[in-house]
Amino acid sequence: MKIQFREFNPFDLWIWLKFSTVPSQREKEYVEELFDSWFYMGKLGAFNAENLQVQETGLDISYMNYDSDAYDRTLLALMHNKGEFEYQGQWGRCWFDLGTSDAIALDILINALQQLGVEYVTIDEVYIGGENEDWPVEESDSRPSFIYDN
Repeated sequence: MKIQFREFNPFDLWIWLKFSTVPSQREKEYVEELFDSWFYMGKLGAFNAENLQVQETGLDISYMNYDSDAYDRTLLALMHNKGEFEYQGQWGRCWFDLGTSDAIALDILINALQQLGVEYVTIDEVYIGGENEDWPVEESDSRPSFIYDN
């Protein structure tokens, strides 16, 4: 699976998937469930890189002391909004406002997409950001119209 980053605006972000074939209804459901789950975790503040206590402890986490108040001492890292997933031929896309969530969210999404591609749906390419000239985003109803205002 090819991963490519293009123009990136976390408050107005399109994520594009190119499948090896036109995805079946079942394959679309797998993809949408992954993106919905990822978004809900982001909406709840899961992608807060300032509070990675378990990760930063290392391999031996037996009996580690977890600071339950640490989250309250960090900046909020919340995703704000998500559009509906759209398909056109071998392409799929979805719009996001990642809000203040940290970049770790994208690593987690890419890891999940790679495994989804191995297990369930053949995804050839993933583009984070930018637009496809043959599928204008202005034609989409899935992101708020105020995004287009200057």
